[in-house]
Amino acid sequence: MMSLHGANGAVEHDSVEGGASLPDHALWIDLNDPTAEEAAQVERKTGIRIPSRAALSEVESSSRLRRNRDGLSLSTPMVTFDRSDFTLKPLGFLLTPDHLVTVRFHDMRAIQAVRKRVEERDGDGSTSTRMFLLVVEELVDNLADLLEEMSGDLDSLSTRIFDFDAGARPGARKGDNTAPKRRDLALRRLLRSVGRHGKSLAKVRASLLGLGRITAFTKSECGQILTEGDEPRFDTLAQDIASLDEFETRLSETVQFLLDATLGLINIEQNNAFRVLTVVSVVGVPPTLVASIYGMNFKHMPELDWVYGYPYGLALIVISAIAPLLYFRKRGWL
Repeated sequence: MMSLHGANGAVEHDSVEGGASLPDHALWIDLNDPTAEEAAQVERKTGIRIPSRAALSEVESSSRLRRNRDGLSLSTPMVTFDRSDFTLKPLGFLLTPDHLVTVRFHDMRAIQAVRKRVEERDGDGSTSTRMFLLVVEELVDNLADLLEEMSGDLDSLSTRIFDFDAGARPGARKGDNTAPKRRDLALRRLLRSVGRHGKSLAKVRASLLGLGRITAFTKSECGQILTEGDEPRFDTLAQDIASLDEFETRLSETVQFLLDATLGLINIEQNNAFRVLTVVSVVGVPPTLVASIYGMNFKHMPELDWVYGYPYGLALIVISAIAPLLYFRKRGWL
């Protein structure tokens, strides 16, 4: 799909099938998953080749930041901003003195916001460079909002992790065989949640890195077409991206801290299980020893003909089992 925008808003254009050229006052050409016909029409108008999705997805810096005969060819991975389908997809910019072409493959709130700002005259889009600045500024704002949302999510996740025992199922009795299963499931969910946030932050980091490189490269290569007021906007963008990068680094450190805390909880649960097994094995040793001694069939055993020998043996087995339990309870193991 193709949409055209001038300095004052949307520009009407003829269908691709008609073969008509694009209007001259179309300053910004936005291509959303363009067809071959749409790409060819834009190429005829601007004289620049529209890169394919595969070309925009290349990871080499020489492929993402290029100066060609007619202008700049820029690309970066960009998050989809959809938390239900949080992925990276390529975003391309083709910048010439007369046109800005954006090539994308998913709907983006930033693009819609820039369109609205241009139509409402809430932003200067009088040149291709200034239109480019509007798009990048809106992308940076969206990434900032996304990081703020993630920061709130991590605060909630931190509360869930460190209040894990306080949030246990009310009324669960000691020894209830469903409690360990519930705790195991809760810990699995916490671990998956920490992992999802870590993956999301890695994708945001890739987007910020790409925008930072694009901004610096464009400023250095477009000095001759920058007008008064453009260069300070590039500097402000660079500062914003740097501050967001620092904020993302702190969030990544928080994710690592929460991961360590979650793994610590899992280790505690495992230690509790091993402790129970250790107590059970120790408690079972003295009764087994007593039973083994009095189970020997020697002829001259003092208690063999004793009337109270059998009750004595049973009592000794019970006492030898209860004594370790009382000891472990006193030491706080139970």
